[in-house]
Amino acid sequence: MIAHIFPGQGAQFPGMGKELYDSNPEARALFELANETLGFSITDIMFSGSEEDLRQTRVTQPAIFIHSVVAAKFLSTEKPEMVAGHSLGEFSALVANGTLEFSDALKLVSIRAEAMQKACEAEPSTMAAVLGLADEVVENICAQTEGIVVAANYNCPGQLVISGSKSAVELACKNLTEAGARRALILPVGGAFHSPLMAPAREELAAAIQSTTFNTPSCPVYQNVVARAVTDPAEIRKNLIEQLTGAVRWTQSVEAMVADGATHFVEFGPGKVLQGLVKKIHREAEVTSIS
Repeated sequence: MIAHIFPGQGAQFPGMGKELYDSNPEARALFELANETLGFSITDIMFSGSEEDLRQTRVTQPAIFIHSVVAAKFLSTEKPEMVAGHSLGEFSALVANGTLEFSDALKLVSIRAEAMQKACEAEPSTMAAVLGLADEVVENICAQTEGIVVAANYNCPGQLVISGSKSAVELACKNLTEAGARRALILPVGGAFHSPLMAPAREELAAAIQSTTFNTPSCPVYQNVVARAVTDPAEIRKNLIEQLTGAVRWTQSVEAMVADGATHFVEFGPGKVLQGLVKKIHREAEVTSIS
């Protein structure tokens, strides 16, 4: 079975999508629709902007979403039998399986990015990558650390990202290193994504999601917060809202997809981050990256 997968924030690079724009008139029309939907020329930033320009959350998230969806639409030869996306990538996955229309999903991604930016600015917060410890050890240390710090991204076995207030994450990193972590490294991110500190952003996004049409999908989406196949539009909507403050259970999602018959994963969008993670989760999986 073929699974289409879509990356999240961090996969961006200057010039992303330009080759598709230049070579495919239909792709160009979708890029222009994105500019029109957003009310500014995001393609100018994607094609000619600096790494710093692309790092702004309000730009990064729509840019990755647009690139991913356009790549899947115009570079894919086979329809997916299941889809999944890492964090932001879940919106791309929901366009790929027909749950959301492109423009509707892009509007939600833009609202999500702006709301997350505001939540990040409200309180000093951050994330850290923890390598070389079992998930349960990281979870226990986070639970015992004073302040807000939680397991946020289960990327692959032995690689977990934690998220929370700056002081709590720094203290947790010290405790995790003492517990034997190979590395506990603060990440250069704007704030505490997938933690309780994103609650204000979740409220704003929830209102927009509730007023958006969700169609019955053509194939299941394996959603981050539940790590299993979902086809009911009402449940997809609920899980998408909970994702902002809930963990990205990528390891568990890939394991569930493999258990349900996935043999070939195709990553659409900038970079090859997910290709590497899938191979670490399931070595026998066939994985291709298309951008």
